[in-house]
Amino acid sequence: MDNRSEVREFLVTRRARLSPERAGVEAIGTRRRVAGLRREEVARLAGVSVDYYTRLERGALGGVSDSVLDALSRALQLDDAEREHLHDLARHANPSPRRAPRPVVPSVRPELQWLLDAVTDAPATIVNNRMDVVAANALGRALYSDLFRAGGPGSVSGAGDGPASSRLPNHTRYLFLDPRSHDFYTEWERAAHTNVAILRREAGRSPHDPGLAALVGELSVQSEEFRTRWAAHDVRRHYAGVKRFRHAVVGVVELSFQTLELDGDPGLTLNLFPAEPGSPTAERLRLLASWAATEGLAEPAGGPAAATRAGGGGAGAGTSATAPSGHSPSA
Repeated sequence: MDNRSEVREFLVTRRARLSPERAGVEAIGTRRRVAGLRREEVARLAGVSVDYYTRLERGALGGVSDSVLDALSRALQLDDAEREHLHDLARHANPSPRRAPRPVVPSVRPELQWLLDAVTDAPATIVNNRMDVVAANALGRALYSDLFRAGGPGSVSGAGDGPASSRLPNHTRYLFLDPRSHDFYTEWERAAHTNVAILRREAGRSPHDPGLAALVGELSVQSEEFRTRWAAHDVRRHYAGVKRFRHAVVGVVELSFQTLELDGDPGLTLNLFPAEPGSPTAERLRLLASWAATEGLAEPAGGPAAATRAGGGGAGAGTSATAPSGHSPSA
């Protein structure tokens, strides 16, 4: 991913969405050739010269101080995720030895799978920075049963950059390439926007990740919906909230969610989806657990086999890289 192009498109799209009224800028004249603020208006708000801001918007962030980046963030009214993204872009614009991309984990340590399996009343998953599901508990596999069925066989090796990595269940592929996702997500548009914004933020943090670039390229070719959202350059931090799913077996479930970055396992995040105690969703989760047991989805994912795979760089722990029992994986 070309840094200058990323910087240019990000700043242009942020400037275009900010009206003079919202920015507190007195509009001069009645005809404006650009959407949003003019360059000179952003420069004035940030306290820099027009020539200097013009160079920044053309992608020249190398050597720019944090104080200038913060002033620019305030001028463009960036939120926390956008401000962090701008700093990420600036950090990678500075001339320095190219850093190796963060390793993408195709499997998890046995201890993490044990942690997931200890959560019995709520769906729980672990995903990597490419939105691959690398591990899940029984309810997680049941909730995302269609996603796992689309994941493919579990022959995963290396850092996840090769063709086999595409066989891991991947949230972004499911959203944009599997028609079933439109039924599963009750607010598909919102889910799609959030997913791409999270992936765009990760691209700013890991611009030299070849697997991430390959995923973006694949989806840009195959999905106009993805391509349009990717071009918007929106970024987002997504750590807590409420999600509503329409499961084919138990109907609509409304779950709160918490996302925790695993500091000891860089690039992995833990997602927990508890239901409000005593709610209709809590009862539906119990029904989902019973259905999962009858379908063979609720078998513990830990054990010696999973530990061997996690330690040896083989398939992901649990059934994260395999289709649920009794179903043929799709391509």
